[in-house]
Amino acid sequence: MTIWEMLLVGIAAFCAGAMNSVAGGGTFFSFPALLAVGVPPVVANASNSVALWPASMSGAWAFRNELARYKRYLIPMGIVSFIGGVGGGLLLLTTKDATFSKLIPWLLLFATVLFAFSSKLSVWLRGASAGAPTNSPAALAGQAVVSVYGGFFGAGMGILMLASLAMAGHDDVHEINAIKNLLSAVIYSVTVLTFVIAGAVSWPHTLLMLATATLGGYWGATIARKIPPQSLRRFIIAVGFVLTGFYFYKTL
Repeated sequence: MTIWEMLLVGIAAFCAGAMNSVAGGGTFFSFPALLAVGVPPVVANASNSVALWPASMSGAWAFRNELARYKRYLIPMGIVSFIGGVGGGLLLLTTKDATFSKLIPWLLLFATVLFAFSSKLSVWLRGASAGAPTNSPAALAGQAVVSVYGGFFGAGMGILMLASLAMAGHDDVHEINAIKNLLSAVIYSVTVLTFVIAGAVSWPHTLLMLATATLGGYWGATIARKIPPQSLRRFIIAVGFVLTGFYFYKTL
C-alpha cells in the first residue's frame, strides 16, 4: 500500500468503527475504501468482515446478562446462524469477482433503503408481531435467510435480523437488540473463520482496519451522546445513496 492508500483505508475504517458504535452503517465507508485502493471485490468483502468482527463480539458480550434467560431459545437459533453464516461465506467465495462487482450496487441499494426505513420498519413489525417468541419453522427459516445474507455481504444484516426477530414474536427493543448482537456475532465469527481458512483475506489492509476501526469505535462511543443520532443517520443514508449511484455508473 502507498501512504495515500493507507490513509484512505485507515480513515474509512476509523469512520466505520465510529459509525457502528453510534448509529450503524459503517460498512458503507470501509468496504468502498477497499475497492477504491484496488482490492478485488470478494477479497474486499471478506477483509471488511474480518476487520469489523471484534465489534460484533463486544456487542454480544455487553448484553450477556439479558441473554442468560434465553439459553434454550438461542441454541437452535445459534445453530441456524452458524450454518447460514458458513453457507453465505462459501457462496461469496465461489462467486467470481466480475459477478460480485455487478451485485455490489444492488446490495448497497438494498442495504441503504433498509437502513433508511429501519425505524419505521421496526415499529411496524413490533406492532404486527403477536405471541411469545418461539423456535417455529418460520422463525428458524427467517434467521437462516438473514444468516446467509450476512455471510455473503453483511451490510444491512442487523436491520434484517431485527425485522426477523420482531416477526418471530419479540416486542422488547432491548431484548431484540441483545439477541441480534449475539446471533450477529455467531455469523461474523464463522464467516471470518471461513474467509481466513480459505485465504481470502488481504491481511495488510485488514490489520490496518482492525486497529483504526477499534479506535474509531472507542471514539464514537465517547461522543455518541453529543451528536444527534438523526443527523448521523441522514449522513449515512446520503453516503449510501451516493455510493450506490457511483457503483451503478461503474457497471454501465
